[in-house]
Amino acid sequence: MPLSDDQPHTRTRLPVGEQPSSQPPARQSRPLRTMLTVLVVVTLLVVAISIANRGKADPGTTAGRSADAAPTAASGAGPAPSGDQPVSTTSNGIASGFPHTDQGAQSAAANYAVAIGSADMFRTDSRHTIVATITDPSATAALQSRLDQGFSGDTAARYGLDAQGRAPKGLAFVSRTVPAGTKSVGYSDADAKVEVWCTGLTGLAGERSVQPVTENWFTLTLSLRWTGADWKLTDYASRQGPAPMPGDQQAATAEEITGAVQQFGGFRYAR
Repeated sequence: MPLSDDQPHTRTRLPVGEQPSSQPPARQSRPLRTMLTVLVVVTLLVVAISIANRGKADPGTTAGRSADAAPTAASGAGPAPSGDQPVSTTSNGIASGFPHTDQGAQSAAANYAVAIGSADMFRTDSRHTIVATITDPSATAALQSRLDQGFSGDTAARYGLDAQGRAPKGLAFVSRTVPAGTKSVGYSDADAKVEVWCTGLTGLAGERSVQPVTENWFTLTLSLRWTGADWKLTDYASRQGPAPMPGDQQAATAEEITGAVQQFGGFRYAR
């Protein structure tokens, strides 16, 4: 039967170490929490590494692609230089003995562009020497006739020169072509077509000049043929540009231009 409040109660006291606890010790849950935290961190790291590596190519595949791409880069089709050294032989002062390759054709085109754009083209004897040196024998006569017309007395007079291509006393005539790059637009073992992007300097340098030296940007398209042991010119065409935006730079004095033309020589070009 239930005990009343009036009935005496018997209470038993246990030792402190044996008293029951209504809550589990906090220390028992900490190792479990630590383990769960470590597992979560490791899982997140694995997921992050997996995502980071997802877009990377396999090293073996990359190496294979580099090997496959090497012949294209070496063919000279792109704009990058090949690292090949310029040819060491010349004919009448013009580079010769170009390799029987796409790069060799581009090198020949760059050097022939320099020759065609030089001041020597305004003098009949030196012009004929240049044409005979750089052209295929089957095309020499036609190109010589065409260039004779292009560098006629009227053209010379337009630049302030006499009929023999000589500048007035005290003035220096400047005509220099500087290739900025080459591009192969057609190649075979027998023929090649190369575009040469150029900048040109043309005019009379001197204090009394009425034809100051100016720059011009143009592109030459040269058709070449493998003749004997070298690339030779068979035809050419020219078009204006592409021209960059003129820079904000003060023009040099007539004396400075004259000194630069006399002191700075040209180059032999090779890819």
